[in-house]
Amino acid sequence: MNRLGDKIALTTFGESHGVAMGGILDGMPAGIHLDMNEVQEMIDRRRTGRSLLTSQRKESDIPEILSGVTKDGVTLGTPIGFIFRNSDARSKDYSDLECLYRPNHADYCYDKKYGIRDARGGGRASARETVNWVMGGALVMQWLKTLGIEIEARVTQIGKSGYEDPFKSVRETPENPVFIVDESIEEKMLSEVESARMACDSIGGRVSCIIRGLPAGLGEPVFGKLQAKLAEAVMSLNAAKGFEYGLGDIAASMRGSESLDLFNPGFQPMPLQTNKNGGILGGISNGMPIYFSVYLKPTPTISRELPMPDSSGKIDIIRVEGRHDPCVALRAPVIVESLAAITIANLLK
Repeated sequence: MNRLGDKIALTTFGESHGVAMGGILDGMPAGIHLDMNEVQEMIDRRRTGRSLLTSQRKESDIPEILSGVTKDGVTLGTPIGFIFRNSDARSKDYSDLECLYRPNHADYCYDKKYGIRDARGGGRASARETVNWVMGGALVMQWLKTLGIEIEARVTQIGKSGYEDPFKSVRETPENPVFIVDESIEEKMLSEVESARMACDSIGGRVSCIIRGLPAGLGEPVFGKLQAKLAEAVMSLNAAKGFEYGLGDIAASMRGSESLDLFNPGFQPMPLQTNKNGGILGGISNGMPIYFSVYLKPTPTISRELPMPDSSGKIDIIRVEGRHDPCVALRAPVIVESLAAITIANLLK
């Protein structure tokens, strides 16, 4: 499946070292005035090569819009086609891997499913694909803004450093949810990335997201629950290993009396006094800010010699070349925002 959503559907194509990445966003309302500067800002947040702490592949990532938008940047209500041309692929870095399976990658699984794969940079399994998701999400975000909906994500943990409770302020003051910001913790997280990079290794992390301005009543009560829809989208991230919303795993150690969200009289200034359930009850939005986190594994490609089997199972010791993120979480927040935006847009349409 190469499509996310049905009412507003993003269908994508392209391989990491192919001619271009691209997609078609179908179902966007007509008459939305797109601010392409804001769209490009979101794309740039995902772009590689901007720091030693990310992959050094340098792509311009300037989208070419092929259809669905007027010359003045207004949506026509027809499919919006776009591409990103690949200009800095180095396929020779993967020439030794055509017949080998990298550990913790999808190489083996692709061969078992399709009987063939593109070994250059991981092909379709590469995180290069996520540029399409950010483009689709950035366009959808332009519509959501007109409805007063805001989506914000940020890194809240890298390795063993991070915020023990990144949503504490959301639970205490749900009428004005903000992320906790502690510069000393931010420095520790970046230090973890640098330490992994210097050791020719990688490290995992957590990205947390808040959605503000959603009305109550979105989502389905049985199948198609709001949290399930969000999880389905963000768990499509290449490195995603876990999803939680509201109290998350903390709830397993609590009593019912501790986890209750009590109502405000007259439902003012917000429906509930606290927001321990992350804005969702019974699979349906309750009018409070929605918040969730996604946990990301370390980048599987590291600059060390590793044992790799060929199709017959014979093991060889290979050092993978190429340019890879020491921590994929650093570029993931805008991707999480984009996937959440497309998910929410489908529930509103």
